[in-house]
Amino acid sequence: MKIATFNINGIKARLPRLIEWLEETQPDVACLQELKSSDETMPTTEIEAAGYGFLYHGQKGFNGVAILAKGTQPVETQRGLAGEDEDEQSRYLEADVDGVRVASIYLPNGNPQPGPKFDYKLRWMARLRERAKFLLASEIPTILTGDYNVIPHDDDVWDARVMATDALMQPESRDGWFRLLGDGWTDALRSRRPGGQVWTFWDYQAGGWQRDHGFRIDHLLLSPALADRLVDAGVDKDHRGREKASDHAPTWAVLA
Repeated sequence: MKIATFNINGIKARLPRLIEWLEETQPDVACLQELKSSDETMPTTEIEAAGYGFLYHGQKGFNGVAILAKGTQPVETQRGLAGEDEDEQSRYLEADVDGVRVASIYLPNGNPQPGPKFDYKLRWMARLRERAKFLLASEIPTILTGDYNVIPHDDDVWDARVMATDALMQPESRDGWFRLLGDGWTDALRSRRPGGQVWTFWDYQAGGWQRDHGFRIDHLLLSPALADRLVDAGVDKDHRGREKASDHAPTWAVLA
């Protein structure tokens, strides 16, 4: 079972690249982030024509998450996170697909920091951890995938000094990440590429892609039941170099 996460950076703008990637790599489940589309304007027909059931939580112009499943329809289990009833940002979607609980996550960026956006990021991480604890306690085989907007280690970025003041690398952001992992989750890509130096994002600015100035912020976290089934994990890096590509590359894990 191949499960992938892909921050598409505008599903309508990148639709040809998305369909191309689905056809070439055939993931069983694909979790998308940053759709930037309302539910009413989602390209449902095109996704279904590619052979995928399509579950989405959209938001006009911003955010938005989705779960695609090859040959079947994901069964929604939760939309959004508890803890802040006033939070209307579309950043969390959870569903069952073929016996696996899958979450698509678009964690807040948090810049500029310090400030209200960074405070929101940290609160959101705490809310995610509470949901993740519930899923672990339920012993449901679960994978939490998405754009976490956290660079966990210094070797997850081309130059840690350049990003030192960014919200993605602040001690509080990393503390939230490692508290989550400490509850019992396995970082799929890190477990297969422990030496770091694997990027999932290259900025459009300053020749980030051309100079390979990237970092790793797209993650797949596995519950113990799925960690035992992990076969491999990687990044479809070549898709970042294609015409009108997202600034993220698809990241995936294969489970026995």
